[in-house]
Amino acid sequence: MKNICVIGTGYVGLPTAGCFADLGNRVVTVDIDERKIQRLLAGQMPIYEPGLEELIERNVKAGRLSFTTSYEEGLRDAEYVFICVGTPSAVDGEADLKYVRAAAQTIAQTMTHPMIIVNKSTVPVGTGDWTAEIISKSQPKPIDFAVVSCPEFLREGSAISDFMKPDRTVLGSNNRSAAEAVAELYEPLHAPILITDLRTAEMIKYASNAFLATKISFINEISIICERLGADVTEVARGMGYDKRIGSQFLQAGVGYGGSCFPKDVKALANMALTHGMHPQLLNAVMEINDFQRKHIILKIRDLLGGSLEDKTVGVLGLAFKENTDDTRESPASTVVRSLMNQGARVKAYDPMAMEHAIRELDGIIPCQSAYEAAEGVDALVILTPWNEFKNLDFERIRRTMHEPILVDGRNLYDPETMRQHGFVYRGVGRGYNGEGRTNGHAHTTSAL
Repeated sequence: MKNICVIGTGYVGLPTAGCFADLGNRVVTVDIDERKIQRLLAGQMPIYEPGLEELIERNVKAGRLSFTTSYEEGLRDAEYVFICVGTPSAVDGEADLKYVRAAAQTIAQTMTHPMIIVNKSTVPVGTGDWTAEIISKSQPKPIDFAVVSCPEFLREGSAISDFMKPDRTVLGSNNRSAAEAVAELYEPLHAPILITDLRTAEMIKYASNAFLATKISFINEISIICERLGADVTEVARGMGYDKRIGSQFLQAGVGYGGSCFPKDVKALANMALTHGMHPQLLNAVMEINDFQRKHIILKIRDLLGGSLEDKTVGVLGLAFKENTDDTRESPASTVVRSLMNQGARVKAYDPMAMEHAIRELDGIIPCQSAYEAAEGVDALVILTPWNEFKNLDFERIRRTMHEPILVDGRNLYDPETMRQHGFVYRGVGRGYNGEGRTNGHAHTTSAL
């Protein structure tokens, strides 16, 4: 059993703490947000993540996991301290490191014995060296420590599985023995462990996320071409995905990527390139395509409603940036909803988990308790998050309650021909014929959108 302190109880910190405890370690989780800690002490989760509540409850009962607002308590016996705080985008796209700085300074001022500080937050290349410098300068008296970069690769909605069954663990440090000590924590997961230097480990995280964002923007650009040329991007992606060199993951055309990672990480990497005299052409194109994909959904809705959204009512299904999370940060749905309202539309909205965040962030939406309520009386219905419960709705019931049977499928959840048979005017993403005009498996050129 190792003694671990985790700083932060967000979408990275809380699953990390719970999983390390589940591996038999003693974990103390620290957060300066008293409300979050009080909720956790009461058995309530401050975030939604499938399986997280059961994981936390099991390890609290076993005495392996505890929560506190006190750094002194968290660091008292700690051998390892994991920094899992937010690094949001600043004005120019660079990562805002104020929370990392605050954590590093407080660790330095509180620590009473040697320890290994592990940076799990996504941070710009060079932050590990910067963190070590901050800790050295902030210590009241010199105490030995080492800094290790261990970038997280946890996807919201499957964070626990991703932690317990990782593709790899990346560790970077200028102190090889410290990196090897952290590697021992991950050995029970039986996954490849790559040990490298600090800056390379930090770059691996950014390069990985930028590549995945590039795949998403690539297939979204292909989807626009498919619409114009009369091809179906879902079949195109399927055909591409069978090629082992390409693979099928992240080739789902839709409203673009969002969340707390891809948008800020691509921006941050582009900013790092710019500030060092380079021109990140590909990264800029990835971001431009992603922005346009959201606008493209608005154009579809507006065109189907006669060219104007003024005084129209639009139902929105899905507000989280992806399924199985309540996170609305950088959500494509948030952008679409704001644009709809800015152009004069009333928006009725429903999400299985993200309503609390959405009501707080999207002033003026009409919150609904179900997909069916969101569809009642609307001039168009748009799907923006691919929740499972949206896949098998009673579309006969939905069509009967809508003012106009217009369905814009921003996630390609539905078969175009089936929706047409239900009586909908259906528009997907990159589906050139939208299930219309097909004869003997072939299609004639009609309606690009």
